[in-house]
Amino acid sequence: MPEGDSVWRAAARLHAALAGRELTRWDLRVPRLATTDLTGRTTLEVVPRGKHLLARFEGGLTLHTHLRMDGAWRVFPAGGKWHGGPVHEIRAVLGTEEHTAVGYRLPVVELLRTADEDRVVGHLGPDLLGPDWDADRAAANLLAAPERPLGEALLDQRNLAGIGNIYKSELCFLARVTPWTPVGALPDPAVTAVRLAAAAQRLLAANIGENRIRTTTGSLRPTRALFVYGQAHRPCLRCGAAIREAEQDGRPTYWCPRCQSGPTP
Repeated sequence: MPEGDSVWRAAARLHAALAGRELTRWDLRVPRLATTDLTGRTTLEVVPRGKHLLARFEGGLTLHTHLRMDGAWRVFPAGGKWHGGPVHEIRAVLGTEEHTAVGYRLPVVELLRTADEDRVVGHLGPDLLGPDWDADRAAANLLAAPERPLGEALLDQRNLAGIGNIYKSELCFLARVTPWTPVGALPDPAVTAVRLAAAAQRLLAANIGENRIRTTTGSLRPTRALFVYGQAHRPCLRCGAAIREAEQDGRPTYWCPRCQSGPTP
């Protein structure tokens, strides 16, 4: 599943291509929306909310999409060749005179009133890259279930919106605890939770630029841009111990057995 920084970049690309321009093409390839038509309307803005994308149009309508594991939005010059997958994987096509935005493998495509957006994103916690970001509230959400493993709590978008599996592992490494450590067992839980939330926001904000490698180490070398995620069996950058890998809630999870204390599988 894409991280919040990836969704933020997707929203920025769509906004740059569509906002302020009249739609010359509207093609939603999902049965319940196949007969809708917003051609002639102007796109007001495209914004991210956690891992959700909200494209708002004049007339008070919003196209809500979510990428989940495999979805992607691509933007092409009008009349240009599309690439991103076979034709049967296309779920949405939005066009202007200058650009065409094509949504591939989108598992969520929904048209709703802009006034009703809370129905699909109102459950989300503070958005790490949004104007509603509030580290104290995010920390309070994490602390509300002290028995819950930290890795699971960080991935719960109701606590704070935007963290994916990569940042989950990286944040636990930076906190020096394993992802299976209960939130309530963190060293000085109230202080650590606020620091974790603030660190999460800094990491995502540092990685929203285009055409760069996602990094938490500061290195732009693909092989060592991350401390632990995807680094199984490689030496830890801090201590040299071999990074380990196991599943947590069905997702690959990484940690350093020497730098990170706490329970493990």
